[in-house]
Amino acid sequence: MTAERPGGWVGRPLRRREDEAILRGRAAYVDNLAPPGTVHMVTVRSPLAHARLLAVEVAAAQRAPGVLAVLTGADLAGRVGPMPVTAIEGARIAHAPVPLLAAGRVRFAGEPVAAVVAATRAAATDAAELVSVDYDPLPVVVDPHAALDGAVRLHDHLDGNVLLRWRRRHGDVDGAVVAAARVVRGRFRMPRLVASPIEPRGAVAAYDAAGDLLTLWLSAQDPHRPLRQLAAVLRRPPERCRVVVGDVGGAFGSKGTLAPEAAVAAILAMRLGRPVKWIEDRSESFLACYQGRGQEIQAELAVDGGGRFLALRARVLADLGAYLYPITPAPPVTTAMLLTGAYDVPAVDVELVGVATNKVPTGPYRGAGRPEGAYVAERLTDLAAADLGVDPAAIRRRNFIPPERFPHTTALGFTYDSGDYGRALDRACELLGYHQQRERQRAARADGRLVGVGLCVFVERAGAGLWEHGAVAVGPDGRVLVRTGSTPHGQGHQTTFAQIAADALGLAPEAVTVEAGDTRTVPVGMGTYASRSVTTGGSAVHLAARQVAAKAARVAAWLAASTGRPATFAEAAAAAHAPDRLPPGLAPGLEAEVRFELPGPVFPFGAYAAVVEIDPDTGRLRVQRLVGVDDAGRVVNPLLAEGQVMGSAAQGIGQALFEEAVYDDAGQLLTGNLAVYGLPSAVEVPPLHGELLETPSPFTPLGAKGLGESGAIAVPAAIANAVADALAPLGVRHLDPPYTPERLWRVLRDARQRPAG
Repeated sequence: MTAERPGGWVGRPLRRREDEAILRGRAAYVDNLAPPGTVHMVTVRSPLAHARLLAVEVAAAQRAPGVLAVLTGADLAGRVGPMPVTAIEGARIAHAPVPLLAAGRVRFAGEPVAAVVAATRAAATDAAELVSVDYDPLPVVVDPHAALDGAVRLHDHLDGNVLLRWRRRHGDVDGAVVAAARVVRGRFRMPRLVASPIEPRGAVAAYDAAGDLLTLWLSAQDPHRPLRQLAAVLRRPPERCRVVVGDVGGAFGSKGTLAPEAAVAAILAMRLGRPVKWIEDRSESFLACYQGRGQEIQAELAVDGGGRFLALRARVLADLGAYLYPITPAPPVTTAMLLTGAYDVPAVDVELVGVATNKVPTGPYRGAGRPEGAYVAERLTDLAAADLGVDPAAIRRRNFIPPERFPHTTALGFTYDSGDYGRALDRACELLGYHQQRERQRAARADGRLVGVGLCVFVERAGAGLWEHGAVAVGPDGRVLVRTGSTPHGQGHQTTFAQIAADALGLAPEAVTVEAGDTRTVPVGMGTYASRSVTTGGSAVHLAARQVAAKAARVAAWLAASTGRPATFAEAAAAAHAPDRLPPGLAPGLEAEVRFELPGPVFPFGAYAAVVEIDPDTGRLRVQRLVGVDDAGRVVNPLLAEGQVMGSAAQGIGQALFEEAVYDDAGQLLTGNLAVYGLPSAVEVPPLHGELLETPSPFTPLGAKGLGESGAIAVPAAIANAVADALAPLGVRHLDPPYTPERLWRVLRDARQRPAG
């Protein structure tokens, strides 16, 4: 069989094919949808963080012009099921699912209490103000330590406020601590963050009574998880629900589950027999969309006199917020499992406790537990280096899991598939000019300047969910249709998956169309999260395309034998759909479906380095240089991979320098808009000098892993180490992010006021 054009598309830096439609305004986001008869839903949200609901009066709202329905939590009692919470091996998870609408009690400021539907959004907004709620305020707890004490209980049926428990022990930690030359300890805090995608959450729900089909268009990361959750909540057969995810203006983890408000819109659409649209505004997004991070880790690392790591003991306290979303428990468990990082630590004792507080629940945000794990592992490593007087790069090389030990099962139970951590660190140091930067630092310190150099070597888990569906079909005209359960929300799947299929088929990517995001056309799948798309979805598409290529080759060989000349792929495709032109025993058609399943997660890794300078008078921090080396196995499209790294690095800089969701003692979000919640702009993001290495995974047919979160994982830890290094001459041993000018100025002031000696 002759190819139309040479293959070899995997590894080529092709430009994104999806960008033209977006740039020309042809993208269709949820708020662009308006099926005939669409009406609009607005929610009434609690202004209090904790209160009993004594009464919710809706009569005035029901009489308002244009109002079609008002729904409260009491209306849903006994009529909906609980939001399903994902089970995690080894974890004890309490029953505290997030409700669709509050009933009996509100537990965070911004919790939806009622929903109003009217002919226009303006009418619904006006009517929502007429809903009268009688609140009986209750004591508020926002500090996770206070929540753990249990003086204020958020859920009466639970024993205290503990929503999640997990523990993993291996080896003789106590013995290692006793035998250690040094034991370094620290308290490490990662604040809560707001995902802030450019498009907030939204949904349009429509119900076809004749066919008993409920359709939900979502701004989401995939359709399949929301479909399963919607079916469970509404107690409907999944086949009577359809979820469609079209163009999505970003997610960063915050749209990985069904929004309760979207389920309410679906209920109202079925009740009214008209499409119902709900679009979240930016203020609502800050208040009610689940947040990320919010963990505090007490940890100690035992080290021998030669700088070898002996044991790790840690206790993770996770602020989970008022309820559990389906995926709330996952990030803190991931943190706990990755606390040994890239290092060979033979003994561990890690305990995780997740508590309820009067805040919006937490969930995955880009990195989803990996940034916290890397932060602790890398800060402990630098603290150990400082105590022993060892160079931070040298102590890392001394403790890396060596390349010949892979696959390697860590003491915490993860099996790392492949790695060469020393190579990544060496290359990062070369890109940074590590030794030259140390020389410049010594000169700067002699001049009284606060310059710091920081390293981070990270390991992340990718491929969560472990399986994905892929289908490849070739029409009689030779056009290729790829269907995948990995739904894009900005990653460039249209380009990358076309490359994978074209590479296997020996065609040009232009011959391939990629479809995703509709449970009617792609009935099964897992979705796009946790850097899993190329790892699992790409593997499924690759294997399906290989099967199609093999059948096409058989048909082409049969044609060649009968015509005496080689057959093209297009001729084989046409013959495959003509039963009289097929070899005996070969069924018509040219298509294949594959469910690819990993034996376990894969583990991308990399090394980042940062140089920072802090103004001693103002506390302003400037990132002078930032380099990153990423190894995600085989890279399908280096150009798109570079874009993913740069985007995640920018978010890592925001996390390190500006971002923090701050609540007061009454549970009110003080950073509830973009005027006070700091996001990085182009001014604050320095050029990232990056490089991609390839250590293929033995777990995937392409050798590929994931790459979407590396900068968000590594940059905060690298900057944290650089900040601690810059402040070391002042006696400051550790400081948690964000490194705002005010926070650094206060630290500098306090350091100067301390008595000498």
